[in-house]
Amino acid sequence: LSHTPHLSLFEFLEQLEELEKMFQEDHYPDNEKRREIAAVVGVTPQRIMVWFQNRRAKWRKLEKLNVKGSKKYPTSSA
Repeated sequence: LSHTPHLSLFEFLEQLEELEKMFQEDHYPDNEKRREIAAVVGVTPQRIMVWFQNRRAKWRKLEKLNVKGSKKYPTSSA
């Protein structure tokens, strides 16, 4: 009996860190970029697309909460 290989927690966190880094650079990676990310992270481009969709939804939700909480739009601290 062979079992499906599972990622260790460390490997999972490494993948997540890589994806978050990519998200900070670009919220909407194109096809080519998704393929590159998929190769680095070790999953399918389809998974990358879904991850980015979910991450953008989370980002929008957090932005909404920030605006509601501060009663103004967040400004850069420049």
